Amino acid sequence: MLETSARLLRLLSLLQAHREWSGSELAARLGVTARTVRRDVDRLRELGYPVNASPGTGGGYQLGAGAELPPLLLDDDEAVAVAVGLRTAAGQGIEGIGETSVRALAKLEQVLPGRLRRRVGALNAFTVPMLRGPQPSTVDPAVLTELAHLCRDAERLRLEYRSHDGTVTRRTVEPHRLVCTERRWYLVAWDLDRDDWRTFRVDRITPTPPHGPRFTPRTPPADDLAAYVSKGVSTHAYATHAVVRLLVPLAEAAERVSPSAGTLEADGPGACVLRTGAATLDVMVVHVMMTGLPFEVLEPAELTEAIRSARDRLDAALARSEGTGRRAPDGEGRTSKVRDGTGAA
Repeated sequence: MLETSARLLRLLSLLQAHREWSGSELAARLGVTARTVRRDVDRLRELGYPVNASPGTGGGYQLGAGAELPPLLLDDDEAVAVAVGLRTAAGQGIEGIGETSVRALAKLEQVLPGRLRRRVGALNAFTVPMLRGPQPSTVDPAVLTELAHLCRDAERLRLEYRSHDGTVTRRTVEPHRLVCTERRWYLVAWDLDRDDWRTFRVDRITPTPPHGPRFTPRTPPADDLAAYVSKGVSTHAYATHAVVRLLVPLAEAAERVSPSAGTLEADGPGACVLRTGAATLDVMVVHVMMTGLPFEVLEPAELTEAIRSARDRLDAALARSEGTGRRAPDGEGRTSKVRDGTGAA
């Protein structure tokens, strides 16, 4: 039985390596008769592998596409290539496939032999990506896969967490899900010390094994965890909150406002509401202006005053920059004569 199982795996590997094999070629590779090849092909079909056979002298065996993905057999080089590709997708927060990449990477790294793990680690350690635009926060793919394993196995996580001000605390949590934006990764977990759900930025997490024990998963804090995390990191984490109506359709606003910058909800066919947060009202003004979209402030009223103050400062800066000779208020409320381009008053 062991010999037959090993031969089936070898046959499957051969079928996955080339598009088509003749019966005689497979028999020669496996060291068996053509009749044995036919029996082994029938066994593979019983296991769910769609092996197609074409008759005649030019015919042969071919592994076809099925309704479900069967297990794949990879040689060393193929396994390393797949692992590196998954780590690249996971570590760089590629939109839409990051979380899936982590799940696949967790499965692959669990079965990689030590020699292949070293090769994958070396390739990642000595490879520098050249990315366009702002770089995403640096996340160790090994930490991501470790967290994915703990979420999957419902095992408690012990960690050190560095807050935004650099304070480090030791925590014990029950990890539930990893959530990724286009720039950052977050872990949603039940914090045992605080007896509540918390969202942790993964780039600030340092796991401190040993982990465990296992736990019974709790009901998650929301059905839509992506929206839950978005609301937490874009609004609740800040001292100043605002509600702004963007005068464009929801789909257009979603192209300009990332989930980590605020939550959006439709407000009729031609507008939407943005709920967001910032450290101060002045920062909020810049934050809303940077969307590049027309808007009106719903709340708080203080934001309208902050916008008016910013407008006055911008008007004064423009007057000074244009050198028109007009008098503009300075930063302390006094007036000063605007200098011309030669520097003369």
